[in-house]
Amino acid sequence: MKHQKVCDLMSDAVVRVQRGTPFKEIAHLLQEYDITAVPVVDEEDRPVGVVSEADLLQKMWGSDPDGSPVQEERPRPGGGKAFATDAAGLMTSPAVCARESWSVVDAARVMARQGIKRLLVVNDAGRLIGVVSRSDLLRVFLRTDRAIRTEIIEEALVNGLGLAPSSVQVDVEHGHVVLSGPLPDRVSVPELEEHCRRVDGVVAVEFRVAGEAAAGSSASGPTRRPG
Repeated sequence: MKHQKVCDLMSDAVVRVQRGTPFKEIAHLLQEYDITAVPVVDEEDRPVGVVSEADLLQKMWGSDPDGSPVQEERPRPGGGKAFATDAAGLMTSPAVCARESWSVVDAARVMARQGIKRLLVVNDAGRLIGVVSRSDLLRVFLRTDRAIRTEIIEEALVNGLGLAPSSVQVDVEHGHVVLSGPLPDRVSVPELEEHCRRVDGVVAVEFRVAGEAAAGSSASGPTRRPG
């Protein structure tokens, strides 16, 4: 399957700072652009870290609520971040990055594994060219049912499994795929369903053997019922 690429979904308008950017300037940028984090880049525009709202808030832990200094022997959340004055001291490093050629599946896996909401996107030279967020990746589920159905027929049935386009009835409604009809012995139901799940925008896949009613309608018109 030809999954959409990170470069197709990312935002290329990226606010960035350098290691020496002061604390207050970073705070102003987050507020001005209504963002929750900003990448830190080196002199060649390569990401070296990220400063988030959480990093800035650790400044509040530099003293007790009554204003008395934190004792040196008392553990400090985030270590020196509570006393940092620029991006170099505030940032979380290294930055987690995605290549522009990654698929949306690759990006989603890294986000889930790292427990993060966004990935910095770099080109082959490692320079920052964009940022992709969870909400950007979710845009694949905005594909029309007609586009999903077409790709299932062309990529999953014909190219993937070597079936004729009309060999399996394909109906799609709100991303829910219903397959029906007889299958050749060389193709199993789990194999067919797995090929369909790989198509961007698919929410669920269901196979119904000939004789069962396939409820609902698809982007191609009313569902045909076997028999």
